[in-house]
Amino acid sequence: MIKTTVNIDGMMCGMCEAHINDAIRRDFNVKKVTSSHTKGKAEILSDEPLDEGKLTETINATGYTLLGITSEPYQKKGFFLFGKK
Repeated sequence: MIKTTVNIDGMMCGMCEAHINDAIRRDFNVKKVTSSHTKGKAEILSDEPLDEGKLTETINATGYTLLGITSEPYQKKGFFLFGKK
């Protein structure tokens, strides 16, 4: 799984976050997407790497400005009692 973090300028409220999330879900096959207007970013989990050009177009089409994209491998964190596996 891949975690893609997108830095976004212009989000001011929860509705802005919803616009970003909906646009990403509409244009990409993702497992999860969460946005934060206070942090100015969206985090996207997907099985495959996302097309950065298309992602830039998707974000910019919403009226917000994409400032940067980073991707890294993601492993789901499990739940362990008392910090042991």
